[in-house]
Amino acid sequence: MAFEGLSDKLDSAFKKLRSKGSLNESDVKEAMREVRLALLEADVSYKVAKDFTARVTEKAIGAKVMESLTPAQMVIKIVNEELTALMGGTAARLATSPHPPTVVMMCGLQGSGKTTHSAKIAKMLKGKGHRPLLAACDIYRPAAIKQLQVVGEQAGVPVFEMGKTDPVIIAKEAVKLAKDHGYDYVFLDTAGRLHIDEQLMQELKNIKAEVHPHEILLVVDSMTGQDAVNVASTFNEALGIDGLVLTKLDGDTRGGAALSARAVTGKPIKFVGIGEKLDDLDTFHPDRMASRILGMGDVLSLIEKAETTLDEKRAEELEKKLRQNRFDLNDLLSQMEEMKKMGSMKDILSMIPGLGKKIKDVDIDDRQLDRTKAIILSMTPKEREKPDIINPSRKRRIAAGCGMQVEDVNRLLSQYKQMQKMFKQFGGGSKKKMRRMMPNMPGGFPGGMPGMPGMK
Repeated sequence: MAFEGLSDKLDSAFKKLRSKGSLNESDVKEAMREVRLALLEADVSYKVAKDFTARVTEKAIGAKVMESLTPAQMVIKIVNEELTALMGGTAARLATSPHPPTVVMMCGLQGSGKTTHSAKIAKMLKGKGHRPLLAACDIYRPAAIKQLQVVGEQAGVPVFEMGKTDPVIIAKEAVKLAKDHGYDYVFLDTAGRLHIDEQLMQELKNIKAEVHPHEILLVVDSMTGQDAVNVASTFNEALGIDGLVLTKLDGDTRGGAALSARAVTGKPIKFVGIGEKLDDLDTFHPDRMASRILGMGDVLSLIEKAETTLDEKRAEELEKKLRQNRFDLNDLLSQMEEMKKMGSMKDILSMIPGLGKKIKDVDIDDRQLDRTKAIILSMTPKEREKPDIINPSRKRRIAAGCGMQVEDVNRLLSQYKQMQKMFKQFGGGSKKKMRRMMPNMPGGFPGGMPGMPGMK
C-alpha cells in the first residue's frame, strides 16, 4: 500500500524520541535527519523534503516543545500539522459553475487512468444527485471511445461522441448538448500521449480556448513517483491546471507524488484513485492522509465510507431487531454483505486508530467472510431463522453442502450464541442506549463478527 514504507520509517524515528524523557536540540535534529531520509526514499523531491524538515525543526526546538511533559508527542503533532500543510491543508472542492453545465477538462499522459477516472468522478457526482455527461475527445488511441462508452455504461452516465471529428468541435458540441438537455457537468476525456509533445499541448490549448472549462484536472499515475510531479509541473506551465487526480494510490507506490505535487505545482490534489473499480475513488483530504501516514487512523473516511455504502433503512431494521432480541442468521448474512461493499477488511481496519500498525504484518483473509456466508447459505430458511433447531444431523448436512467441516458450523453457531447473549443485555433498551453500543461493533456487531479475521 502507498506510504507503507514511509509510515514504518517515521514510526521508527519517533520511537527513538518517545524513549527519551526530555528532548534537546540534538535529539530533534537527529530525528529530522531520519525523517528527511524517509521522505527522500518515498520519492519526495529533495527541495520539498529539505524545506519540510527545516520547518518542523524550527518549530520543534521551540521552548514550548522542549519544556512539554510529552515532548515526543509534541514533535509528532508538529510533523502531522506540517504534513497536512504540505499536502494542501484542506480538501479542495471541484469547481461548480453558477450557470450549468460545469465543464471539466480531463488531461494526462496515455495510460495514467484518465478515461476510467473521468467515469469515476462522474459516478461520484451522479450519486450526489448531479447529471454528468462524458464526452469522448480522444480520437487517436485505438478503442478510446469504446472504453469511455463501456465505463460510462457501468457508471450509469451517458457518453457523447462524434467519432473521429476534430476534438475541439466534439468538446464544443458536448457542452452545447449539455446546456440543451440539462446536464450540470461535462467531462471532456481528452487525448493523451506516451510523453508530452507540442502537438498534444496545442490541441489541449485549443479545446481550452473554445469551451473555457471551469476546471482542468490532470490525471497522474502515482506509481511513476517523482516523474508524476514533473509531468504535473509541465502540464501546469503549458495549460494552467486547477487540480490533480492521483491514480493507483492503492498500489506498491512510495507516495512521494502525493506529498510533492501540491508543493511543486501549487495545485491541490482533488481526488485519489484507490482501486480498479468505479467506486474506488476518494476525495483527497490532506489532514486524513497525514493521520494515516503517521499511523493515527482515519475514522472520518471510515464513517463516510459506511454512510455511502450501507443501507440506512436496513440499519434501522437491524437496530429494531436488536432491541427486540430477534436477530437471526439472515440478519447476519445481510450485514456481512453490507461490509463487503466497503472494501477489504485490512483497509477498513487500517482506518481505525491504533490498529493500522498492529495489522500491517497480519495476513487477513477476506475469504473467511465468504466461508461463513457459504455455511449460512447451506442452511434452510427455517434454520437461519431459528438456529436452535440445528441438531447434529443438520450440522453434517450443512457442512457437506458448503464443503466444510462440522467444526466450522459449530464455531459459527457458538459465535452467534455469544452475540445473542450480548444483545440480550441490551434487549428492551432505548434507541439511545442501542446506538451507544453499535459504534463499537465491526459491521454492526459487538466484539466482532463471525467470519471476521481474528475471531476464533
